[in-house]
Amino acid sequence: MKHKSESEKALQELGKDVVKQIKKEKNPELTFTLRGLSNIIYDPKIRSLKLGSKTASRSFFNLAHAKKFLQTFDVAAVIKNLIKEGKHASLRDVFYQVKRTIPSTKINVVDEQTESDKVIEDLEVITNLSREQLHVNANKEGSIVGNVVIEDSGDTINWAKLGSGGWSIPSNVENIKFKKINAKFIIYMEKAAVWERLHEDRFWEKQNCIIITSQGQTTRGIRRLLQRMYEEHNLPIYVLCDLDPWGAYIYSVIKYGSIALAHLGTRMTIPGVKYLGITCQDVEKYGLQKHLIKLNEQDISRIKQISEYDWFKDNKAWLQQFKMMKSMNSKAEIQALSSRGISFISNVYLPEKIKNKDFID
Repeated sequence: MKHKSESEKALQELGKDVVKQIKKEKNPELTFTLRGLSNIIYDPKIRSLKLGSKTASRSFFNLAHAKKFLQTFDVAAVIKNLIKEGKHASLRDVFYQVKRTIPSTKINVVDEQTESDKVIEDLEVITNLSREQLHVNANKEGSIVGNVVIEDSGDTINWAKLGSGGWSIPSNVENIKFKKINAKFIIYMEKAAVWERLHEDRFWEKQNCIIITSQGQTTRGIRRLLQRMYEEHNLPIYVLCDLDPWGAYIYSVIKYGSIALAHLGTRMTIPGVKYLGITCQDVEKYGLQKHLIKLNEQDISRIKQISEYDWFKDNKAWLQQFKMMKSMNSKAEIQALSSRGISFISNVYLPEKIKNKDFID
């Protein structure tokens, strides 16, 4: 991880480079690696998405670029001040700090938060720093519980003693120190309701593991936290999602990275993560046929789309899942297991799956 001084230096170098161009009476220009879909590559050697070699430029005296050029330096100035002051801001805070009208015009620097958000992602590429290293955080989403003691901002926190809500995972987990970890593995689940069931059943305590959730797609903070525990403490990670194309993609984002954040490369990927369930085989094994949900047109289209992704198209196990889903014309939610009993997932399903190593890689 780059230190604060390095983050500040990267932004200073960005400004100095443009000043040099101006002094030489050149059209101020920024050149950086293109973040578009056409420049995203799956590298099978590292099992991760990354950006290719295509570049894009943004110049001040190009009418098509001028506003974006201004936005880039306005956001960079806000971030530089945050770093200098040792403070952090939310994505929304940054938006409001740059939302102003350009003098002598009726044009705003930004009109929507999506504009400043995209600029922040551009700055990640330009500076080779993560958003968190640039002192910009997203909203907190996610809970975790397990026999783990950490130090966060000088406070000692025991994840096993935080009541029914668990520890609320922050956006930036870079400076968290792990003081004690007593766990055999980690289960990430896409649904908070399933996490609450496992927590109430004390599954994490009985199985000596860590359970973690967000609501749907994983946040950057959660992905980085998972990666740190995997790399620094050699903890296996299993993913529990609905049996549908959206669950499969949530798993693949944790394992290979996301298309939107391909510029972060291996900073967010965990190639060793395994898919725990639900699978099409589970439907038959646990008698869930009467609890399936019919695929809609969007589901069918999404299955076709993700089955053609480089990281899925040569994976026989996953192609079998997609084929069986289409054959059943159905999908299944994790909570379908509740039809076998409210704590069936805690007492039978997960222990059996883990003991038998019934995973998909």
